[in-house]
Amino acid sequence: MKKTIADHAARFSEAAADYDDEQNSEEYEACAGLVIRRAAPAGSDTVLDLGTGTGAIALALADEAGQVVGRDVSEGMLEQARGKAAERGTENVEFGYGEFRDPGYDGDAQIVTSNFALHHLADQEKREAIETWAGLDGGTTPSRSDSVGPRRIVLGDVMFFGEPDPEEPFYSPEVDDPATVGTLVDYFTDAGYAVTQVDRVHDQVGVITAERVVSGGRES
Repeated sequence: MKKTIADHAARFSEAAADYDDEQNSEEYEACAGLVIRRAAPAGSDTVLDLGTGTGAIALALADEAGQVVGRDVSEGMLEQARGKAAERGTENVEFGYGEFRDPGYDGDAQIVTSNFALHHLADQEKREAIETWAGLDGGTTPSRSDSVGPRRIVLGDVMFFGEPDPEEPFYSPEVDDPATVGTLVDYFTDAGYAVTQVDRVHDQVGVITAERVVSGGRES
């Protein structure tokens, strides 16, 4: 990580009020839309949205999920998210402090989402984060009796499909540390997930959908 968690929290808190207006590129909106679509929660599912920011993904999934839990390190971002939830009258969403490797959540989560945030971590930290998600209580399902791991993880982020190019959008070397798509796929595979979809939004932006592998194949 090129900046500390506290540095990132302060930077995003300062930008929180204008963040939604500034994230208006076609690629960002396409990435967010794909994360929402690939998450596809059922009405009984709990979704854990990490790096939730102003709650765009969490609030978009609230109508389809039973519960959505948003976690972020920036109190300024969380204030924006809570304000939007209150304005919309959304009652099945809860926002609070949490880090990628320490989400601050001990309930079950069938689905984990994250959009445009994990790239701030170094590669080994990303691996540790994905291992943390894979170790969450995923609840029991008809296809398994254990509760290890959410059945689906959807990651939208800055990621390299080719050679890094700081001159292209989305990548600022002074604060960002994106991984290659292959590196992220390896991390999911090592954590017990099958990558079932990779959406290439831009040479430096993509969405990875990973499903928990259980005895006999991936979980349905």
